[in-house]
This record gives sequence, structure tokens and C-alpha cells, in this order.
Amino acid sequence: MPAYKAPRKDIDFVMNELFDFEAHYEKLSNGDAVSRDIRDAILNEAVKFCEQVLAPLHQSGDEEGCHWSPEGVTTPAGFVDAYKEYVDGGWASITMPEEFDGQNLPHSLNLAVGELMGQANHAWAMITALSSGARQTLIAHGSKEQQETYLSKLVSGEWTGTMCLTEPQCGSDLSFLKTRAENNNDGSYSITGTKIFISGGDHDYTDNIVHIVLARVPGAPEGTKGISLFVVPKRLPQADGSLVDNAVSCGSLENKMGIHANPTCVMNFDGSKAFLIGEENRGLNCMFTFMNSARLDTSLQGLTHSELALQGAMSYALDREAGRSLSGIKAPERPADPLMVHPDVRRMILTIKSFSEGSRAFIYYLAQLSDLEKEGDKLAGKLMGLLTPISKGFLTECGIEAANLGMQVYGGHGYIREWGMEQNVRDARIATLYEGTTGIQSMDLLGRKVLLDGAQTLNAFIDIIQTSLPEIDAEFQTVLQSQLTDWQTLTQEIMAKAGANIDELGASAFDYLMYSGYIITAWMWGRMASVALVNGKSNDSAFYRLKVETARFYFQKILPRAHMHKMQIESGSSSVMGTSMDDFRESIA
Repeated sequence: MPAYKAPRKDIDFVMNELFDFEAHYEKLSNGDAVSRDIRDAILNEAVKFCEQVLAPLHQSGDEEGCHWSPEGVTTPAGFVDAYKEYVDGGWASITMPEEFDGQNLPHSLNLAVGELMGQANHAWAMITALSSGARQTLIAHGSKEQQETYLSKLVSGEWTGTMCLTEPQCGSDLSFLKTRAENNNDGSYSITGTKIFISGGDHDYTDNIVHIVLARVPGAPEGTKGISLFVVPKRLPQADGSLVDNAVSCGSLENKMGIHANPTCVMNFDGSKAFLIGEENRGLNCMFTFMNSARLDTSLQGLTHSELALQGAMSYALDREAGRSLSGIKAPERPADPLMVHPDVRRMILTIKSFSEGSRAFIYYLAQLSDLEKEGDKLAGKLMGLLTPISKGFLTECGIEAANLGMQVYGGHGYIREWGMEQNVRDARIATLYEGTTGIQSMDLLGRKVLLDGAQTLNAFIDIIQTSLPEIDAEFQTVLQSQLTDWQTLTQEIMAKAGANIDELGASAFDYLMYSGYIITAWMWGRMASVALVNGKSNDSAFYRLKVETARFYFQKILPRAHMHKMQIESGSSSVMGTSMDDFRESIA
């Protein structure tokens, strides 16, 4: 398996040359603490930790997996020690407020660190990402007492957090949720029920885990309007600082396709002592803070799997020898030419590269918007609402394609565990499923963020792209302009059709999300190529040349997929919805 190498050069390109993070941080109230030197120092330390500590545990952790016993769950060898280094390094507290012993640095910087940790060891890093969501939820919605009790330990990393939504009968449709919460009339509740698919639900990293749990109180309205949110610690903190076991246990570990080194748990709450977050029957409103954080983290996983595929496939294609170039022998001193001489291998490598580097630009753009949203920028908040489902859906779909192509480059060796490519495929597959499948993200995008909004936020985003076009090289500018016009026209057509037949909405949603993702990524590649064309004049390096050539590949070979999705949208819903349910049933009888 190729050794992981942090893509620091491309991260620096995106942060410093493409998006000018230095100027961005000058706009933030907490940005004065992030000089270029400090940012570089933080990223340099993150690189060391990821390359030297986390990455060597990536494959061994997958092979060993996690282990359940009645006493609790244990993680693979080396994982607990790596987590201790993470805590000692202060990594958990980067973006947290100073009042909770945090470092109060911008969210975007933490995202760059998160990219590196996720790539170095996806399964290990998942627990840290979910803890971040728990912290943000308590900061936004927790009571002063809850914040004082839990936040300092969560911020330091001494405790971790989880998100407990899913139940055996209740997946994405939370209206079927049955876990119940009885009011103890002493400021606490007793929660009883079972949650499944809980990442990091139990482990040996820490001596306490803070569960954020959805449940119903007696007499609550039916459906999602009757859901409340609770904090349920694995162990209850006492006044003297000691911990007492709560009635929370892991019943078993899920037997999964991938991310074997992350404990995905069936969690049992047997009259567990719990504390209400916010108001009764308003839990879903609070939980969206956690869910939106998790969706952005999952978008990052799409980048993670694309980058791992790129590093593995590029290294292999340059070293592995097989066949001869059709245009003439390129390595006459060798018995065969490197795989990279073959056009189909180039096609796969450039597809992976266009997804990996395009995803990075997309996510770091979102990271800047996230910083601005936290500063109270209302437009940035609306743009985050619009773009988060696109990034979560599109980038994870691209991550799966990139992982599969990375394995394909290796041929039969890609199917063998020792090379690491099949692990990347297995680990990537979950990303389009959790935190809302691609179909759910698509309906959120088209139904809530575009149609209900009358496309106002979409049009504001398109205006931002339009404003940037004069700075984009003419080679890419004309194509982008045409795509933007089509995007607005297509949106209006869908809105009109959905008014007459609501099934047009559902039948179009997936294609609309993918169509939008391809256009946004084209904008990113147009901008990256334009920067590379200018900066490459004074620095004639292969890095800049390949950036421009990858942009050309994206526009000529990948962007045409958007037209395919447009055609599928325009064909309407009849071929999707024309078959009756009875015909489906009878066909398998």
C-alpha cells in the first residue's frame, strides 16, 4: 500500500493562491490570530501527526477491526495511543470558544486539519468529527448548566460525542421514531429505546461518551413535530468530579462493508438518565446543527477517497510497466512502458485528479462561507444552505467513482487487500448513505433550497459566479457562461413542471443535484486554471502546467455529463412513474 503523503502543495495552492485566505481572515473577528506563519505551523504539525501516527494505522486497523464484549468496545491496536496524542496536541479545541478553553480559530482552518486526518485514517478520524458536532450542538442549544458540565471535557477531547438518530424501524424518516423519554420531574428524563448505526457509540478512547439523542416525551405530537433532543452521557458526572455509570450500553457492533476500525454500534438506553436540550418537541430544529456539521464532514470524505485514489493510482501508473505506447516505445531500455503512457489509464487518472482537486476547491470555498456565516453574514448562511446538500451528495458520489477508478488502474492487484485500493472502495461506499442519502440531499436541494425559495439564493449564487467570469481565462469563460444560462432556464422549467405534477420534482432531483455539482466544479476548475496560467508564468513548474491540463480535461471530458443530466430532467417523470405498484409486485410473484 502506498504511504500516505499529505497533499500540502495543493492545499497551499487553494488557500493562498485561489482563495486568498490571508485576506479572508482579515475580515473575521477571530482572524487576527491566524497569520500565515501560524497557519503554516498548525498545518505542518498536522502533516506530521497524520503521516507519522495516523496513516501507519490505516490498513492495520481495517484488518484488525473493533471488538465487542460485555465490558465494552475496544478499537484496533494503536488507536487509543493516537487519540491520546491528538488530545495532547490540542487538536480538539481548535475552533472552540475561549470560554470553554478553546483556541477560537476559524472553522476553515479546522477543516483543513480535518481533511488531512480523514485521509490519513478515515475510521479513526470519524470519532473526532462527531465530537465536533456534539460540541457545536451544545454551544448553540444547550443550557448554561449543560455547557458547564460537558463542553470543557468535549473541547479538550477528554470526552467524545455521538449523534443518535436511527432506530431499527426508523432510518431517514424520523417520523417513525419510538425511543421514549419520561420526565422525572427533577430536571432530568429517563430514556428507553434502541439506536442503531451509531458511529463511535462505544470505544476505549475516553472514559466517557456524550450521546446526543432524539426521543419522544409522552403525549408528543405524531411525526417529526413530536421529537425532542437530549444529552445522555455514558457516565454521569458527579459534583466531586467522579463518574457514575448510566444505563447506556452497546448491544453489538454492526458487521459492515467498510470502515472496520470505526465502531458502529447498536446502542441500548434502558431508563438512561438524560437532560433536555432546548424545548420539548423542538428537538429536530436543534439537531439540524449537528446534522449540517455532519453533512459538511461527509462532503470532506468524498474528497478523502478521491485523494487516496489519486495518490495510489498515480504512483502505480508511473511505476508499473505493462505493454507499449501506441505512438511509439517510451522506455526502450525497459521490457515495457509505464502504465501512464496508455490513454485509458490517463483517462482514469485525470478523472480522479479532476474530482480530488475540484472537490478540495469546492469544500474550501464552503469553509470560507462557514466562517462568514459564523460572523453573522446572512447571504453566506443562505449559500451554505444551498450548497451543503450539493457538496454532500455530489462529492461523495465522485469519491465513490474515484475510488473505483483507483482500483481499476491497478487491474487485478487493485482487488487484492495489500494494495489498499479495495479498502478505499469499501470505506467510500458509506458516504453517499449516511447523513441523508444522495436522493434525500437532492430533494432537500430542489424542494427546500430552490423551489420554496423561488430560486432566489440560487440566482444570488449564479450572480457571484457571473461576477467572477471576467477573471477567468477566455478558454473556460464562454463555456461557463453558457452553463449558467442553462442552469437558470432548467431551474425555471422544473419549477413550472412541478407546479402541475409534483412527481416531476422527485424524478428530477438526483439529476439536478449532479448537474449543479458538475457546474460548480467547472467554476472551480476555471478559476484554478486561470490562477495557474498567471502564476505559472513566473514559476514554470509541472504543478501549474498539470493544473491547466486537468482543467481542460474536466471541461472537455467530464463537464459534458451535465448535459446528460439536463436531458434526463427534460425527459420528464413518465418513464420513472409510469409503472404501477401492482405491476412491480406481480413481476416478482
